[in-house]
Formats: sequence, structure tokens, C-alpha cells
Amino acid sequence: MIVPGPEDPSESQFVPGASNVVPPTAAPATDVGTATNKSQSLVAPFYACPGFSGIEKTNPLANLYADTFQWGPYAAYKVGSGAGNINWASNPYKNASWYMWFHSLRWLGQGIIAAGKGDLTAMTRVNTIAYDWYRDNPYSWKGNVGAWESTMHRTNVLNCLRQAILTGLHVSTVPARYAWVDAALLSHARFLTYNWSGAWNHGTDESIALFGVGCVLGRTDYKNLAQQRFAAGITTSIDAEGGTNEQSTGYASFNYSLWGRAIAVMQNCGVNPGTTIATRRALLAKFLTLATNSLGKLHQLGDTEVQSTYPWTGTPLEYAGSKGTSGTAPLWRVGAYSAGYIFGRTGWGTDPARGFTGESSYSIRYGPVRAFHGHLDHTSITYTSRGRDIIVDGGYAAYNAGAYRTWSVSPSAHSVMTTPLSPYLNPVTRLTASSVKSNAESYVFADAPGSGISRVRRVLVLKDPDLLVTWDTASATTAQAFQTLWHLPADQRASVYSRTTAVAMAPGDTTKTILFQVPFKQALPAGAILVKQAQTNPIQGWQYPSSFVRKSAPTLMLARSGKSASILSFVVPVRASGSVTYKTYWSGTTFIVSLKVGGTATAIAISAGGSLYRAG
Repeated sequence: MIVPGPEDPSESQFVPGASNVVPPTAAPATDVGTATNKSQSLVAPFYACPGFSGIEKTNPLANLYADTFQWGPYAAYKVGSGAGNINWASNPYKNASWYMWFHSLRWLGQGIIAAGKGDLTAMTRVNTIAYDWYRDNPYSWKGNVGAWESTMHRTNVLNCLRQAILTGLHVSTVPARYAWVDAALLSHARFLTYNWSGAWNHGTDESIALFGVGCVLGRTDYKNLAQQRFAAGITTSIDAEGGTNEQSTGYASFNYSLWGRAIAVMQNCGVNPGTTIATRRALLAKFLTLATNSLGKLHQLGDTEVQSTYPWTGTPLEYAGSKGTSGTAPLWRVGAYSAGYIFGRTGWGTDPARGFTGESSYSIRYGPVRAFHGHLDHTSITYTSRGRDIIVDGGYAAYNAGAYRTWSVSPSAHSVMTTPLSPYLNPVTRLTASSVKSNAESYVFADAPGSGISRVRRVLVLKDPDLLVTWDTASATTAQAFQTLWHLPADQRASVYSRTTAVAMAPGDTTKTILFQVPFKQALPAGAILVKQAQTNPIQGWQYPSSFVRKSAPTLMLARSGKSASILSFVVPVRASGSVTYKTYWSGTTFIVSLKVGGTATAIAISAGGSLYRAG
């Protein structure tokens, strides 16, 4: 029996020389495995093969018989003699992820599936290759980080192989020829016992694999230890609001799948998973629903590829992931999370005049310092409207992308005010004020991005007309370059029309983005708005929709220099033939910008005290 597991993140998750352990920081759950789950008592305990995460798809039987391995964007490579004697030191592309998945043995998946159906030739080959790994990599493989990180995956492959042997040979006990598999499972369980990665997806995956060995081999000690780790990990991995500690929407989605599997494996083996895991997972479902943009995709934050939200049946994600074609529209449209996220949208498409993709949606990052799979993206914004991306993230570059990986994590790859002359301090960013109304939301964020530098970003998001306003202010003890960046989608072309205004549009599109700045408390210098695209020194003007795909993309830079900056900018998506006009005036001590957007009038105001709000 194979139950396909969640797609694992494609990249390896270790940083050479850094700790791979995330200690739990919250009180553990007290209800995991506390009583027998009577609903499972009539079913023989089992641990289902979790599948091979798609890695088997590019490694057909012919590849296995030729000892070739294929992963990611790289060509298939011959890793053995042709008879199952593998060179486990192979790493032709000098890529940590390639090497890790090579050692995971998941590439044997199609052979294991065939073996389970009685294909004895396939059974012999996958047994030969798997045994070759076991023989050539004696316990402990702690010194080999690729083999180390893939232990949990390889443990599951060995469990799948064991299951295939039993079903393929129609036997109930493992024949002597294959007894090594049980010995290998015990050595892997031993490794997992002494090397737990803690409260993040890696540690949860390890606990599931350890529990699996306990279930398959009848080892209560392994099952109990895994249950203790589930209890310790869940409350840190998913907080009481439903946010995860990994600072990535993609990894949040993976954690939702992973904790669902943790529940299932305990139930299948007759263990009560309790209610805490299910409760925290339901909160995470709400988080992921809010993190879904109006295109039905997750806002691309942290180490996240552009990916559609999965429509989990019976949860709010069903509606979000199906773009409103099934499920029930959520009752909430804005959410703020202390883990460092704000998500909002104009609605869920229940208004026929808009529909799901006719809504606008946004994300804003703030909160704790960067960690795990997060980026240096505090105060960054993503925005969708009129059925397309308007403001995007720089994306997720592969770990081996060198300078481009460094850039993709840096503030320069995000729509923030940067201070490139000073080292970035990875600050805590505070949400100091917020307001949510039916036709506008406003937020204020404050932090210290560099030594002697203070930064405040005020954000205002409007509905009818849909647009985005930010007012960035900063001061410094020494002269700085202040740059408010707006990252635009790769399909658009951006043109600067004046020191105030730029327009971006994809050829033939029905929508364009008018981006302009209004002088406020600071004159606009020459070069106040620039387009940066496909630059290599310094790197700027790129987008990574996935970790191995880099696209040239326009970035608009609103530039100032000196010891202070005040940058008031507007991002306005309109129809291709639409226009934006505005005028400014003072009403007492309040500054007003009166706009007409495609014929619809509105106004924004800045009070004497510095509040940015909708005024009309």
C-alpha cells in the first residue's frame, strides 16, 4: 500500500557548518498518545509507504538497470557500474541537493512499485542498489551531511522496499535473503534516535520515519520516542495563531501536509494522536487560506516557489485553492500574525462583478529576525489585482546559486526601503498601528535596519478604486542612500516618464500599473525614479519563480540621499487605456492627495501627527 506523501521541498535544508537543530521553545502538547484510539482497534496496525515525492518520475526502470540517477534540472548521470554497484561519492554537478536526494534512495521508487507488483527483476535491482548503500555507508554516516540529511527519506524508502518484498513475494515475513532490510531499518532508527532536528519540518519528518520503524518492527520504544517528539514539536512548529516558525509560505504549506501525515501514521498504528496537532493544523489552514492571493497561489514569501494553494477538502483551503469554485467562502479577509505576516484582500470573489480573480490581495512582512527559510524582507509587500501580479517578491534562488542566492535573500530583492550603504542588521520589525475598514486597511511598521538608522513604513491599501500607498520615512546619523524598491513581474516592461512617474505593462495586456511618487516633505532630485533590470553588478532586476529559473524583471527604484528621506509612493493598477490624475493641497495641517483612478475619485491624507489614511 502506497499513500503518496506531501511533495518535499526540492532543495536540501542544511547550511554547511551551521546547526540543523531547532530546539522546541513552547510547552509540549500533553495529549499525544495518551489513550488507545479505539476506532483503530479493529484494524491491524500498519505504516503505509509514503511514496517517493515525485523523484521517481524521472527515474524509470531503465535508468535503474543502467545505474543512472536524474534529479532537478540536471541531466541523468551514470552513478554505478551497471550492475548495481554504486559510487556513493558521486556529485558531478557539485550540488548539495542533488547529492542529498541521491542518498535518499527515493529514485528507486518506480522499481520498488514494480517489485511490489511481483516484478522479480525489479525487486532484485532495487534490493541490490539499496543494499549497496547499506554496505558502503556503515553506521554512523554523521560525517556525510548529504547522507545524514536524507536519513529520514531513506528510512521510508527502506520501509517501502520491505513492504514491496512482502507483497511482491506474497509472504508475511521477510525472507532470509532480505533480512538486511530490517537490520538497516534498525540502524536508521538508531540514527534518528540520537539525531533529532527538533521543531521544524525536518524534525517532524524524522519523527514520522522513526515512528514508522517502530510500527513496522513492533518497537514500542521507537513509537513512544516519536510521540514525545511530536508533542514537543507541534507547539513550536505551529504557534497558537497558526503561524509557523519557518518564515516561508511554501514551507508552511508543507508543514500542513506533514502534520496531517503525522496524525495518520499514529492512527494507522493504533495510537491516539490527541487533539492539539489537529487544532494547530486547523489554525495553519486558516493562515494558508489568508496567504492565498487572488490568483489562487500562495504569496511568494521566504524560500517559496510560485505555487498554487492546495484545495484541501472540508477546510477553508478548499475555497481558496479552487479559486472559489468549491467549498465555502471564508468569513475573514484580513489577518495579522505575530510570526510576522499580514495578509489581506478586497474580498473572496462573492461579488459577481469581481469574481475570485477580480479581487486584489496583498502581503506584508514584519516581526522576528530572519531565521530558517526566511528572507531579509521586513516591510516588504506583494500585491495582486485585476487578475495578475502587480508587485512581486524576488523569489527563491537555489542554495547553490551563489551571489544570486545572497541577493534573493537580501532586502534588495524585496519591495522595501533599503539603505545599501550600511550593513543590514536583520532587525525585529514592529507593527505599531493598524486599522481595518470595509474599504481600506492601514498599517505602520518601525525598525532599525542599520546602525544609527531608523525606518518607518506606513501602508494604506484601498478598495474601489483598488490601489496601494506607502509612505517611507527614515533618518540616519550619517549620510545614506535611501531606495524604495518596487519589484514588478517579469512579463512587464517598465518605462519612466518623469521624476514622479513610471508605467509598467506586459505587451498586449489589458492591465497596466501606474507607479508614481508625490513630493512630500522632501523635493524630488534628478534620478528620483529609475528602472533597474537584469543588472549583474550590483545584482538587481530579477525574479525567481522557482529555485532554478531566473527571469529578467523590472525593478523601480525611488532614490534619495542624505541623512533623511520621505518617499510617498502610489501603486495603481488600471485597465490598459486607463489613467490616473491627482492634485495635492493642504487642509489646515493635513496633507491631501485627491485622485481620479479610471474615473473613480478618492483621496488619501496624512495628518500632522503622521497618520496615513483614506479621506474620500
